Amino acid sequence: MSETELAQSQLPGGGTVRPITRWGTPVMHRKQQPVTSYDAELRALVADMVATMYAANGVGLAACQIGADRAVFVFDCPDQDGQRITGVVCNPVIHLPEGEDRHLDVEEEGCLSFPGAFVECARPDYAEVTGTALTGEPVHVVGTGLLARCLQHETDHTLGTVFGDRISDRNRKRLTKEHDKFAPDFPPGWPTPAA
Repeated sequence: MSETELAQSQLPGGGTVRPITRWGTPVMHRKQQPVTSYDAELRALVADMVATMYAANGVGLAACQIGADRAVFVFDCPDQDGQRITGVVCNPVIHLPEGEDRHLDVEEEGCLSFPGAFVECARPDYAEVTGTALTGEPVHVVGTGLLARCLQHETDHTLGTVFGDRISDRNRKRLTKEHDKFAPDFPPGWPTPAA
């Protein structure tokens, strides 16, 4: 199986939807522990991440966003051509263009861990991520458009960075105001089903 095929492999199913961990929780703001065992425990964690991402209508989710201190993320996101790409990346390393090849895309960005709020955030319009798949084999994902943004956003999570760290104080205030406005729509325990 090629690296590209691994990157686009089917996401594991059968997971349980978990509450989304919010900004301000310590696990969200520290570098995550590397994945060292590619076992049933990791597969179960990733299945829960996938279930939670879909329940929250997200395009990506890192383990820290369900409270797990592991450097892994999942994604199901379209690229600039509208092609839907899915995958799992453990221990991700981001590779971004430099110099004349670097073009910034200024688009609105949001985070499931700060739900309901979106603000412009400049990021390169192209990104590559290398890491390992659920099997421990090498994986390589190339992203353009929204997928490039998603790969950068989720890799940031594994490093303890939230996108609010990458915006101006003014935009952070706007983001917080919007988040607070929509907070009633995202109660504690969201997106788990109501009891």
